[in-house]
Amino acid sequence: MWMYVLVLIVLYYVMRWFRELERVPDRGTKYVYITGCDTGFGNLLARHLDKCGFCVVAGCFTEKGEEELKKSCSSRMSTVSLDVRKPESIEKAAAFIKDHVGQIGLWAVVNNAGVSVPSAPCDWLTLQDYKSMLDVNLDGVIAITLSVLPLIKKAKGRVVNVASVFGRISPFGGPYCVSKYGVEAFNDSLRRCMKPFGVKVLCIEPGFFKTSVTDTDVLMKNVKMLWERLPKDLKEEYGDNYMSKVENVMKEKFSKMPDGDLMKVVSCMEHAVSAAHPRSRYSPGWDAKFFWLPLSYAPTFISDYLLLKDTVKPAKTVV
Repeated sequence: MWMYVLVLIVLYYVMRWFRELERVPDRGTKYVYITGCDTGFGNLLARHLDKCGFCVVAGCFTEKGEEELKKSCSSRMSTVSLDVRKPESIEKAAAFIKDHVGQIGLWAVVNNAGVSVPSAPCDWLTLQDYKSMLDVNLDGVIAITLSVLPLIKKAKGRVVNVASVFGRISPFGGPYCVSKYGVEAFNDSLRRCMKPFGVKVLCIEPGFFKTSVTDTDVLMKNVKMLWERLPKDLKEEYGDNYMSKVENVMKEKFSKMPDGDLMKVVSCMEHAVSAAHPRSRYSPGWDAKFFWLPLSYAPTFISDYLLLKDTVKPAKTVV
């Protein structure tokens, strides 16, 4: 009995592998709009899709980002100045894309832009701290998608949303996980709404990778800034040596966790854009596949125990 089950499982994955090899035709006529292309995943994806023959429209936050992409890519590459927090910037970029793609429509939008600060224990933060990240990581994703959705429907194309494995489980405080849970919800609802129109909506859920989002220097600078503005009584609850413990954990453990091979994520993004039969979800990174996702399905008392046992504890901890 178990042998038959094993054979069926193997056959399923072999058939899926062959099915996923097929790529969409006519790449040279397909336009792909990517946000957050100055650095990291977005920058690598823009270059990679350009080499694959797609017509890329790269949304960059800085002029430097635009200039460097234009220099290193083919004449098919177009760039547009983009701040996903500003409606006028989003509308201007959407108008540029509409003029650019004409009657063909937009094959894909990849919502990649995101930030990871401010991040800290929840009681260190204000509502404005939450809003500042949600403006980029969640509201930006929704606004960008809606701004070009008619063009994607015209092309029967696809929306690729970069969420995170932390849209499935919340190991730390602050707005980051909140924003990624929101992206997951938007992704699921949009996928079902767009299916009748032939539009595919796909989600990328990376684990820890070495980008500006996981830069320990940036994260530590942010935590120190938040610590300095805390009221005296809250600092006393956490203890005078709390920050030194956090810094040690960041240097000794967190800095070693991110995977430096960004192409693991970019390859999933490329497959979502170019495969004739893409997956609904991609979870690049061994930590995502074998730790974070399984942990998200575990009973709460198990996940809480595993996530809390190595965290830095406040001085005034209730036992």
